Amino acid sequence: MKRIISCTVQNRGGVLNRITGMFSKRHFNIESITVGESEAEGLAKMTFVVNVEDENKLEQLTKQLHKQIDVVKVSDITEKSIVARELALVKVAAGSQVRAEIQGIIAPFRGTVVDVSKETMTIQVTGKTDKVDAFITLLKPYGIKEIARTGVTALLRGQQVKPHLAEVSTFTI
Repeated sequence: MKRIISCTVQNRGGVLNRITGMFSKRHFNIESITVGESEAEGLAKMTFVVNVEDENKLEQLTKQLHKQIDVVKVSDITEKSIVARELALVKVAAGSQVRAEIQGIIAPFRGTVVDVSKETMTIQVTGKTDKVDAFITLLKPYGIKEIARTGVTALLRGQQVKPHLAEVSTFTI
């Protein structure tokens, strides 16, 4: 089962390597990962999409992440109310004779043409993973030259209530 795990971590060198190394050592396959600075200075947000076979493995994963020295917070947000998006850049063969057809595919997906050459178009599309997958499927008959995808990034919906200090499970060494 696919799970979306959100981690807040210290934003310093080597953190990504240590955390992905922990996944690797324990034979968890990361389907996608996004990392970027958070709203708080010195912290970064990581979003992992992982396939986890059962609840015990999921519990093991979150416990192992909590043990990482640079991890401030870990949440499995899969079944919570979230906003989740992915970005894809798709370079497709697009000579002048098929560009109008491709534009017809781009429009319903609210995609944007970000580059055009004599023989190709590069299109940017954002949305849920299934939307991005459907867009790519429709472009395949034209000849996809290259794809770059960000992976899922996600936030909880709505206003979040700050936990009381007693509820925060962080530590420093």
